[in-house]
Amino acid sequence: MIENISIEYANAYTEVLEILSKMSKNDYNKIPRDMIQVFEIYSNKDYAFEYNLKKDFDQQGISKRAKLILAILFRDYWANDNQREKIIAKQNYDRQKLEEEKRKIYNTNVFKNKENNIETDGIENISEQVNLIQYEHKESIIKKL
Repeated sequence: MIENISIEYANAYTEVLEILSKMSKNDYNKIPRDMIQVFEIYSNKDYAFEYNLKKDFDQQGISKRAKLILAILFRDYWANDNQREKIIAKQNYDRQKLEEEKRKIYNTNVFKNKENNIETDGIENISEQVNLIQYEHKESIIKKL
């Protein structure tokens, strides 16, 4: 189990538990009991969060972590098959876009030539920078003897 949990996650677990307590028993029971126990064990007992059913979800001041946990719970336990497929497709699309952005930012191919319009980190011509040292072949001591 988790030894050290950040206060951010502990607070998020507290928020999630509070929101779950306001849900229908049917929806609550769809979540595995061991997951609820993890939330209970690692929640911040000193953090006071109250979910008000009279306010909109966005007006509650729910942390980003708690919203993410609730989104995962929705995807895995409450969404119908069509909703689940759309959510997973969106998540895959977002991951792919993020990977493309990372590749653009962290392009590690620094040795491409100028024809491909990629810089070589200030090295105009690598072969000009490398001086080859000629190795003189000397007879081994054994052959001399």
